[in-house]
Amino acid sequence: MALLDAAETLELDYSRVARENSRGKVPATARVELVTIVDGCASVHRFPAHGSLVLGRGGSADLDIDHASVSRKHARLHLGDPVVVEDLGSANGTRLLTTRLDALSTAQTVDQRLAPNARTTVGSTTSIHLGSVVVLVRYLTDEEPALPTGMVVASPAMKALIELVDRIAISPLSVLLVGETGAGKDVVARTIHARSPRARGPLVAINCAALPEQLIEAELFGHDRGAFTGATIAKPGLLETASSGTAFLDEIGELPLAHQGKMLRVLEGGEVQRVGALKPRPIDVRFVAATNRDLAREVERGTFRRDLFYRLAGMTLTIPPLRERREDVLPLARHFAEGAGKALGRPAPELSPAALEVLERHSFPGNVRELRNVIERAAALAGGPVIAPEHLRLDPASAPAERAPAAQPRGDEERQRIVDALAQCAGNQTRAAELLGISRRTLVNRLGEYGIARPLRERR
Repeated sequence: MALLDAAETLELDYSRVARENSRGKVPATARVELVTIVDGCASVHRFPAHGSLVLGRGGSADLDIDHASVSRKHARLHLGDPVVVEDLGSANGTRLLTTRLDALSTAQTVDQRLAPNARTTVGSTTSIHLGSVVVLVRYLTDEEPALPTGMVVASPAMKALIELVDRIAISPLSVLLVGETGAGKDVVARTIHARSPRARGPLVAINCAALPEQLIEAELFGHDRGAFTGATIAKPGLLETASSGTAFLDEIGELPLAHQGKMLRVLEGGEVQRVGALKPRPIDVRFVAATNRDLAREVERGTFRRDLFYRLAGMTLTIPPLRERREDVLPLARHFAEGAGKALGRPAPELSPAALEVLERHSFPGNVRELRNVIERAAALAGGPVIAPEHLRLDPASAPAERAPAAQPRGDEERQRIVDALAQCAGNQTRAAELLGISRRTLVNRLGEYGIARPLRERR
């Protein structure tokens, strides 16, 4: 099968969604979403689902499409059930490309050029072509997306955070999420995306610490054919695949300094330049970044660019650790027990009163991620309908919550956790990194930062 470029792939995807949304009548309260694809870059526009819209260029249309192949008043969309398109005597014409299945269920594409001022119905698998620009149409309902799976909000701290998320999600601001490892930064990022106008676009999660350093540029920004040995085809980068949606830059503090300048240009200019390309490509992406580092301190140390830090931190949200939102522990535990039961093919196990008491007293240095691992392991060990304290297998190196040194500096606390993890894993850095919920590269960086000697058998 021939390779599809970004515009063709997006076109096929929206045709599928349009087909799913076209099985019933259009509600009076619905909205219509128009996706315009200009030179491979997708933009999303929303309007009431009834009435008419003029599509054109130069500010004289309801939807302004800035492309030389589009006339000032190119076409009119009559919205309703069905959608009807009318060419307004454009210079480069209006075409409809419709995908149909023949008797053998083979997809066939029908290319239809519209006569001026003639009205034609737009089918659910039809794309509209105005000169060189593609327009896709689909209907939306007014239902608010639910919280992503795993988001449990019971504590006052998290309720306040979600209220703030609701207010900033609708804005185009970049968001920086700050919090300890395992606190739930990824879940908050998904919530921001789900509550934003980009909810129906892609959410592309990029773990900056997991990208091989020698491939970071090609993975993030893509490459052209022949850019390097083995680049036999052009490949869009991860940031390009997030176009019309959200890019979640997890562990942004681990992005090497050499690549931070290129990331800054993407945020400031709204465009990426593939490796080996002669000119940049525009992208329409909202950025959410996350880190467990103190980036302000990294800026002062010279390990993180000041301009990139301010560009990412259009709004900064701090996710409190689990020990500071104790009200979330038991609801989260029951939520994870339900998921563990489904994975094991049996009813969700109950947590005994004694097990609940143990969980309430634990400090959870690994935060929500640690709690999830504890509950999933306990469900497997219990083998029955009740989880008892002996099934929890909590890390004895973690002190109970009431005895945790609340005033201990975060850096000292993290250093001790690393030392404890290495001791528990007999010096195996890979296993210690997994226990801490970070990448091995991040662990090695922390060892140097905190002056912790690397185990002799792993030194190179």
